[in-house]
Amino acid sequence: MLRIDPAAETDKICQTIRTQVSSVLGKRGVVVAMSGGIDSSVCAALCARALGPDRILGLILPDQNSSCESAQLAKLVAESLHVSTQTIDISPVLSAVGMYEQYDTVMRGQIPEYSTGWSSKLTIEPIAPDRPYSIFYLVVQDPQGASRKIRLKVEDYLSVVSLVNYKQRVRMMLCYHHADRLNRAVASTPNRLEHDLGFFVKLGDGGGDFKPIAHLYKSQVYQIAQFLGVPREVIDRRPTTDTYSLPQGQDEFYFRADLQTVDCCLYGMNHGFAPDEIAQSLGKDPHFIKALFDDLDRKRKAASYLLSPPLAVEPGMARVAS
Repeated sequence: MLRIDPAAETDKICQTIRTQVSSVLGKRGVVVAMSGGIDSSVCAALCARALGPDRILGLILPDQNSSCESAQLAKLVAESLHVSTQTIDISPVLSAVGMYEQYDTVMRGQIPEYSTGWSSKLTIEPIAPDRPYSIFYLVVQDPQGASRKIRLKVEDYLSVVSLVNYKQRVRMMLCYHHADRLNRAVASTPNRLEHDLGFFVKLGDGGGDFKPIAHLYKSQVYQIAQFLGVPREVIDRRPTTDTYSLPQGQDEFYFRADLQTVDCCLYGMNHGFAPDEIAQSLGKDPHFIKALFDDLDRKRKAASYLLSPPLAVEPGMARVAS
């Protein structure tokens, strides 16, 4: 279902990038935040192919919780593309707005002894027919390596997410600083799963001037990556949020199932397939696929807010404001 012609798709995307950046936006090049993940790597590769590597600036924007591997992989991709990069540690900005201090305060509300040397992340219960709604957990690890898992109330979950969302918004702020300085456009890197299901931060990684891969399902992004020769280390890496101090996969934080299954289910929803048809195609339990369909539908409805422009009093102003 999700197989594409990567050469033809690449040509189409590159032509669109050239038209959008040069003619529609009137910009001289592109700024893209490079995380070392598959999506930002493919976006950088597409932009370099479309416009030439000398017109691309890759920003590597770690904070104190980022994996060292992420920056290393981002640099590896940039070197393979002959794209210039700039690395900026965003930790001082996050400290200045009190993000880390407030985060630790929330953690101590759950674990009073939480302190320096502890690590943490958020997780969500996997999809199951008897567990249709999202249940959020905090996972903490002490300096000796012992872990604890605590169920979070919705208000505590929202407090944590609101704080870590600072990271994506600071990164987008820096992207636009350099885009303004160089008269370039900012590439938005979410794929279709992230775009349609709201797995991005409004005015953060959901921002940008153009979206080169927002129409591609996750598996299709990998097909493009293979065609473009994205380094094997990036292709083989497990998709991660790289947001919390403990390693965290995208499936355990948001999607509630493996990304290949989510890919097929979202494709099925978008093309009028019933859950039973997708279940038969994948050899999965129909009750599991139905539960996943319902979860994806809830996420799509929530994403409509994230994708909406600011509201205005006069209808014609909404288009201008966006």
